[in-house]
Amino acid sequence: MNYNANSEGYYGEYGGAYIPELLHPNVEELKQNYLKIINSVSFQDEFKSLLRDYVGRPTPLFHAKRLSEKYGFQVYLKREDLNHTGAHKVNNTLGQILLAEKLGKKRIIAETGAGQHGVATATVCALKGLECIVYMGAKDIERQAPNVERMKMLGAKVVPVHSGSKTLKDATNEAIRDWINHPEDTHYIIGSVVGPHPYPDMVAIFQSVISEEIKKQIDGDPDYIIACVGGGSNAMGAFYHYLENKNVKLVGVEAAGEGVETNKTAATIALGQPGVLHASYSYLIQDEYGQIIEPHSISAGLDYPGIGPAHSHYNDIKRVKYDSVTDTEAIEAGLELSKLEGIIPALESAHALAYLKKMKANPQDRVIINLSGRGDKDLNTYIQFTKNKNHE
Repeated sequence: MNYNANSEGYYGEYGGAYIPELLHPNVEELKQNYLKIINSVSFQDEFKSLLRDYVGRPTPLFHAKRLSEKYGFQVYLKREDLNHTGAHKVNNTLGQILLAEKLGKKRIIAETGAGQHGVATATVCALKGLECIVYMGAKDIERQAPNVERMKMLGAKVVPVHSGSKTLKDATNEAIRDWINHPEDTHYIIGSVVGPHPYPDMVAIFQSVISEEIKKQIDGDPDYIIACVGGGSNAMGAFYHYLENKNVKLVGVEAAGEGVETNKTAATIALGQPGVLHASYSYLIQDEYGQIIEPHSISAGLDYPGIGPAHSHYNDIKRVKYDSVTDTEAIEAGLELSKLEGIIPALESAHALAYLKKMKANPQDRVIINLSGRGDKDLNTYIQFTKNKNHE
């Protein structure tokens, strides 16, 4: 069974590069060069050195004893929240900025939802002295104000997007338009395992450092690895080195929003049909006419109507089990971790934590949750939820 992209960027039937003619030179340049550059000794030396000295890797694998006692099995947290910038996103932006540098690009663009990818992009652009433009939906700018200020402090220009639902999908549309208009000098740092080939494969390679470290940090095989899934990059990183190991059960947790039976949800695998969005063929939430249905999640980073093509493939071949949890379940899980272990998780990561309540595992089973980000950016949402609950 092949779990990686083939030479044309397909995972099974999903993936590819459905791009306008104007983008063909950019995507082709990446496709022809990315593996050669990434695998070169000079790239690996600089990448590993910066992951260690700048990002602060390896991140710990923490045995959450109080959480384990509560659920009756052994819960471990892969602490991606302890990375510089507070999430897993910097693993990818660091890899891509080094790649852009090798390709001679001077201008960097990105899209962001929760703002974590935007902050991570602005951070590495500051490190390398490159111009940075980040597209962000106007709705997300409101709900992720601290991250917007961080990006500006780091020297990035944040461009609000007022079209569509004013969220991540629309920010991505604008970033692609910009790239079409500036093909020569610009590199587009996509934040997840989505978009045209070679992005899903490239981002997966940069994020695979997560599972590479887990293998060194735990004796033998864990029984489960669980991660939240929007586009799916943190999940891909956590699963990557275990895909061929059937002893390890892999679980991806989507955002059910207000419930998969409502029209306010972002559970793509649960509800989606195959289609093309942002230059890739994958599962999408769409109506009977193939029009994208606006997704909803309390977590800006999971508020996306598609999913990475690899995840669509892993679902079809049943290598990964995909489930979903609601906004309320995620917030309650985030508050629980805060009180039991003194760790405030990002709302994205809280979706993975909420899955613990759905599990039936043995007392000796070792369950790893990829804690993809920290919750500073979500404090207002947590506070509002608590206030509303107290008023009920």
